[in-house]
Amino acid sequence: MSKRSPLASPPARLLFPAFLALALGGCQTAGIEDVTGALGVRSETAAKADARPELDALRERYRAKPSDPNVALAYGKALRESGQRAQAVAVMEQAVLAHPSNKALLAGYGRALADSGSFQQAFDVLSRAHTPEDPDWRILSAQGAALDQLGRNEEAQQYYAAALKIVPDEPTVLSNLGLSYMLQNNLPKAEQVLGRAYQRNQNDARIRANLALVLGLQGREAEAEILVKADLPPDQAAAKVAALRQLLAKKQQQRADK
Repeated sequence: MSKRSPLASPPARLLFPAFLALALGGCQTAGIEDVTGALGVRSETAAKADARPELDALRERYRAKPSDPNVALAYGKALRESGQRAQAVAVMEQAVLAHPSNKALLAGYGRALADSGSFQQAFDVLSRAHTPEDPDWRILSAQGAALDQLGRNEEAQQYYAAALKIVPDEPTVLSNLGLSYMLQNNLPKAEQVLGRAYQRNQNDARIRANLALVLGLQGREAEAEILVKADLPPDQAAAKVAALRQLLAKKQQQRADK
């Protein structure tokens, strides 16, 4: 494989990994969802309820000043967080058309596209949100996540490596990198990297869930359940363990069908 700049736009298109399609439901990082969505700590309904008052206020501000890039960015983010993905894309698209060189808007637009499942377009837009001379590690990680969801895992890992040169041992980037290895079925490497992420931030529930998933895929369900249950009330812990077991059962069925 030839060397490629992490900010270059790779031309190859590969198939989206089947397991990722099964497990998606809720990023890690930069607004792009990872495979632990089904294990999220808080329900989507609760998140929407918490965001509603802020969203209503931002909607009024946006209607009053639709050309204000800061208002559009905040409103788009609130729409994404409330699950209104198509509307978030529409708001961010209009903002970018009005301010095509605004890198913050481009980053927000790319993340909204990724949330809506338009991963190739998200990658292309995110590529315009920073430059090789002034790279943003968060955008590099988001680009890597988009590539992973396109099935381009080795390319994705180049982006995570570039991000980690800027912020060594950043747990959110390590978590995405670990998931990338998992999608390649390199479970020992995934565990190693996710273990590093967990050591750097043991309080991040998504990192714990990612590590639990990889442990469970290796048959270490008892260890996985301990991580999933951490800091959760008994009823929520039971629900997360059930979600983990469901994901593992799907993966095992996939293997049996091959």
